[in-house]
Amino acid sequence: MLLLVRFLATVVCLALIVPGNAASNWPQTLTLGTASPGGVYYVYGEAVAKILTEKLGMPVHPLPTQGPVHNVKLIESGGAQLGLVTMGVALEAWNGTGEWGKSFRTMRALFPMYDTSFQFTVLRRSGISSVAMLDKLDVGAGPRAGTGGVYVPRILMALGVSARIGYGSYDAVIGDLLSGRYNAVVMVGGAPFPAAKELEKKEPLHFISLSESEIDLVRKAIPELSLSKIPAGTYASLDKDYTTIGVYNFAIGRSDLPEDLVYNLVKAVHDNQSRLVSATDSARETVPENVLKDTFLPFHPGAVRYYREIGIKIPESLVPTN
Repeated sequence: MLLLVRFLATVVCLALIVPGNAASNWPQTLTLGTASPGGVYYVYGEAVAKILTEKLGMPVHPLPTQGPVHNVKLIESGGAQLGLVTMGVALEAWNGTGEWGKSFRTMRALFPMYDTSFQFTVLRRSGISSVAMLDKLDVGAGPRAGTGGVYVPRILMALGVSARIGYGSYDAVIGDLLSGRYNAVVMVGGAPFPAAKELEKKEPLHFISLSESEIDLVRKAIPELSLSKIPAGTYASLDKDYTTIGVYNFAIGRSDLPEDLVYNLVKAVHDNQSRLVSATDSARETVPENVLKDTFLPFHPGAVRYYREIGIKIPESLVPTN
């Protein structure tokens, strides 16, 4: 009898500490909105989904999408429970500014990802050496609903550059750059950018740096953008540090996700950061300290619980009241 009691007590304890979809209020599966193949979001999202599937004990499906704008809309509609976004896109969606038309407020911050840089890329043989030289030329900006699709037209407008902008998956636009349809492609993501790494296997590249005055012009027009630098050697074609602009990325989730699920989700990501780095070097920035990069989007209560538990203070203004 005593052995039976001890056995039952052990089972109860394990049920309390082992995460899994056995929890009565957990969904059976989760969908994670990523982006188009060829970009960092796609690689990063697949790695996150594998970790969460294993550590949460439930299927987490990475969903290829058009990028941050699409992901915010999926979170709002319930088409996805998790998503990857740039904070500039999230800010406009939260406030309902720009082309959004209304506020999208179902999303909550989960964990920081990495800095997204705008990488102005041309074939070295093109002879194009400045953003100004893109005037009247054809420029690929990635998926229309992605970060590039949103910001590249605004950036070029701020710089007084009138280019013909095209959209498509990054795998498609690099093919169009090689074929001559595009004179340049702005790859928007962490570094190294997968499509750029594949591209330079076929042709040497040139990354067009923005000058200090150009960066100032862009940041006055689009304040959420910041200075971004990519170290020399990140690409075989990059023999000196590359200076451009960027915006930070976060993973987001629906506000109605169970608190204990999100707590275990955020913990699983940070506990397994080395596995993310194995998938993409950009994940080196996926560390708890970078939660401070979020200045406006409320965190999910499960994320707040995790960060407070490890000694990171979340500002009260970012702690949701419901």
